[in-house]
This record gives sequence, structure tokens and C-alpha cells, in this order.
Amino acid sequence: MTDDRRQRCEILLREHRAILFKVAAVYAHDVEDRHDLAQEIALQVWRSFASYDASRPFSTWMYRVALNVGLSHARRRSERMQPLDDALADTLGGGTPIDEPDERVAWLMRAIGALPPLDRALVMLHLDELSYAEIASVLGIAESNVGTRLNRIRQRWRNTWNSTN
Repeated sequence: MTDDRRQRCEILLREHRAILFKVAAVYAHDVEDRHDLAQEIALQVWRSFASYDASRPFSTWMYRVALNVGLSHARRRSERMQPLDDALADTLGGGTPIDEPDERVAWLMRAIGALPPLDRALVMLHLDELSYAEIASVLGIAESNVGTRLNRIRQRWRNTWNSTN
């Protein structure tokens, strides 16, 4: 990698580091594991940077790399149905602690943690306000599939929320 390209990668990684923390928070269940996963994602972004096409949005490409690492991590750890640690709910948004986490945020984090890995990625990207087309591009699924999956997840959560509250 040339010095210019190396410097460009460092700048982009720094600008989009919140993606590292978001993906790590979704696929890792304790602070140490989350830290390791964020480093693994950063390393993979660094190694893959030669394949990045600068004519496309860096964040979309980085999400794709990060989610692939996160999904591989989840498969290795067989964490598919294990809920996230409640302590992680107060650090979403790039690792900045929230003073008083809302009960609804904790419920949402548990619900996200109970989803299969691909659906976790889908919800995370949706909460990050990516368009259906961008989500489809990152996850390699059809745009219509994005809407269908999100609607099913919303309906399932609505039913669960209404039955417990």
C-alpha cells in the first residue's frame, strides 16, 4: 500500500470508527470480546482496503467488511440466540456511555441480541438510517427482502412488547 493510500485508510477508519463499535456491540457479548472484535474488524478493513473502490461510499463498503467479520465471529462463538449483555445497551452509538439508559433501549438490545446474526445486521443498519437499497447492498440481499424482513421483525417485536407490557 502506498503512503497516500495508507494515510487515506487511516483517515477513513478514524472518520467511520463508530461503525466498528456498533458492529462489535451487536456481535460481541462482553466488553473484552467487543474490544477484540473491533480490533479484528479494523485489521480486516486495513487488509482489504486495496479492494475499496473510492467512487463508492466508504461507509457502505466498511459496513460490508465489518458485518462479514461480525457474522464470522458470531458463527465461531455460536452466539446465535444468546441475548446481549445489558451493560452494552448504555454504550451504543460508538462507545459513548448514556447517563441513564432507557428501559426501552435495554429491551431493544435484548431483542436485537436474540435475532439471528443476519437480522441483527439488518436492524443495526436500519437504526443507522441506511436506505433499503444501501442495506441490500451491504448485506447482499434483495431490497424487497429488506422490507419484508424488517416488517416481520417489527411485527414479532410488537406482539412481544404488547404481551409483556
